[in-house]
Amino acid sequence: MNPTPAIRSAFTPTGKLRASINLGNPILAGRDAQGQPCGVSVDLAGELARALQAELELVVFDAAGKSVEAVAAEQADFGFFAIDPVRGQQIAFTAPYVLIEGYYLVKNDSPLQTNDEVDRAGHRVVVGKGSAYDLYLTRKLKQATILRAPTSPAVVLHFLQEGAEVAAGVKQQLEQDAGKIGGLRLLNERFMVIQQAMGTPKSRGADAAAFLAGFVEQMKTSGFVAAALARHGISGASVAPAA
Repeated sequence: MNPTPAIRSAFTPTGKLRASINLGNPILAGRDAQGQPCGVSVDLAGELARALQAELELVVFDAAGKSVEAVAAEQADFGFFAIDPVRGQQIAFTAPYVLIEGYYLVKNDSPLQTNDEVDRAGHRVVVGKGSAYDLYLTRKLKQATILRAPTSPAVVLHFLQEGAEVAAGVKQQLEQDAGKIGGLRLLNERFMVIQQAMGTPKSRGADAAAFLAGFVEQMKTSGFVAAALARHGISGASVAPAA
């Protein structure tokens, strides 16, 4: 990766490379024992900073929607998002680097057994506000009602507090919460596969977007993404195939 001065300038208009980090998805990021952001997206951000020979600044959020808004408003120079056409209006996405499964969760005594039974009148589905699941299910569900928790990690608690019928989110997050709380189960299969990509404001230009796309492909083919997933103990997510 040999960025031109113009590409470096496009990514660092403030003099630093600002990475929008979403802590609301445990597959991508969290905090270490010292409370510092860590995870696959943080590792990739650091590697991009090295490629651009830029000083990295992490701009941290607790929800995907906030992280997206920061990049769209150019309060950050790039971020890590699920590909979605709504977000794509302002953000230039790379191909995905990681694939993540979305699942439904219900109480053990729920009559619901399959995904096909979820979209029924009277069913309330809790999602994280502004998450990829929120955007996807807002388009897909025709009869069920969507309830929005403030963040994705708060989905199961919100689901229980509201007495809702279904919670939707990252499989690993739902499994962790179900293990802690008890009395909950996942439905039979995933309802979607999230294509997790990097993105930068479209206003930064085609060359910057192409550089970021090439960076992601290099991170996949070099084994960097796979190594980061293993280093952070992430299971249930897979490296996306080459674009």
